[in-house]
Amino acid sequence: MVLRLPLAVTGLATRPFNNLTTANATNRWMSTLIHHNLSLPSALKSSTACRPNYERGWSMWRPFCSTPIKEIEEQGIGMKSVGGPVLAWSEDEVMLRGTVQKFAHQNIKPLVSEMDEKAKLDKTLLAQLFEAGFMGIEVAGKYGGSEMTFTQTCIVIEELAKIDPAISVIVDIHNTLNNHILSKYGSEFQKERYLYRMATQSLSSFCLSEPSAGSDAFALKTVAVPSHDKKTYTLKGTKMWISNAAEADIFLVFANVNPTLGYKGITAFIVDRNSPGLSIGKKENKLGIRASSCCEVVLDNVQVDAHAILGKEGMGYKIAIESLNEGRIGIGAQMIGLAQGALNATMPYLFERKQFGHPVATFQGMQFQIAQAHTELEAAKLLVYNAARMKDAGMDVQLQAAYAKLYSSQIAEKIASKCIEWSGGVGFTKEFPMEKFFRDVKIGQIYEGTSNMQLQTIGRLLSREFK
Repeated sequence: MVLRLPLAVTGLATRPFNNLTTANATNRWMSTLIHHNLSLPSALKSSTACRPNYERGWSMWRPFCSTPIKEIEEQGIGMKSVGGPVLAWSEDEVMLRGTVQKFAHQNIKPLVSEMDEKAKLDKTLLAQLFEAGFMGIEVAGKYGGSEMTFTQTCIVIEELAKIDPAISVIVDIHNTLNNHILSKYGSEFQKERYLYRMATQSLSSFCLSEPSAGSDAFALKTVAVPSHDKKTYTLKGTKMWISNAAEADIFLVFANVNPTLGYKGITAFIVDRNSPGLSIGKKENKLGIRASSCCEVVLDNVQVDAHAILGKEGMGYKIAIESLNEGRIGIGAQMIGLAQGALNATMPYLFERKQFGHPVATFQGMQFQIAQAHTELEAAKLLVYNAARMKDAGMDVQLQAAYAKLYSSQIAEKIASKCIEWSGGVGFTKEFPMEKFFRDVKIGQIYEGTSNMQLQTIGRLLSREFK
């Protein structure tokens, strides 16, 4: 028989067990392993990641270093261990990283050039992403998910981006925005109907942006006209630049049920692709991340019932703001993966290519530039994973998410550009991957909040400390 086990049990990852209910569920999976004569991976048997904590139930919270103990106590986190290295990985995180690396090299790398040239995602690859468990990373096991942490989600996004940032962002948006929203705000009916599909087979889209609503996202014009008894709503409007739209089966649509209330009328709806009146419009011919579709989504009198509302009427603003904070950390993970991927493609060539009788990489001028790039990338990694671990600890990450996205996108662009420059003429050709990383990187300073918007957020939050 084929037994689908969550990654939390197979040893590829272990989710932080916040209560004994989750621990008991894992014990049931262990019993299933024994019943079917399947061996428990030794990494999980010996791992210190799962250990009893009698105050919190079962726990594997990872420590982080940049947040003062006072702040942790004020937020009521109740964590005893702080001060550990942000980039020190648990056995499960190391195992997960290796698994994603292997998947990316075997399944994605052979398809990268063709998908980029055709600007089209390989459907077989999408199915493989679901089969690998990468499309329901934090989703509960009862809904077909892998029950991992947000930090582990970032590891998956980073590793995929080292090979193809386009595939990375498909996984990123689906997990950090849509799965997160359904998991937190979805009703049991919505989770059973949609979340299980999203974790196992159906791609999703986050439909917020419009022609007049980019950085000012809540100036959206799409409306949801309620019926007299509010049992149904009619969606009217056009969404723009919607990632995953060409392949998505499920759309999270933000529309205003009462424009006179401004942003307080914005409401989130779940809409099926086959809903009458929903159509996919123009597909953008993009500079980079070309395998990730970006299209118009047209809502021409799409009727949905009240059960399609996520959370409550008028909660759309809160849902979008909160989810975008998480999404920005995910984009940070994509950017550091992209930067590392560009370096991985470039560094061997710099030691092979000789000028004046010596490898290019051995000249002092080059060594200084290489050292600078790696130092800045390490700093970006610290920002991204500190924010991720804080998110796992239940802390407010609005400021840290802005730091991570702003800096990682800046450094990734700088490194991708340098990699072409260091490689000389070959770096400017499509025979080598450096030029693709350079094309892919620019979007990092645009989507899920431009760099200027991140600066504005950082400035606003820091100003509060001095008023």
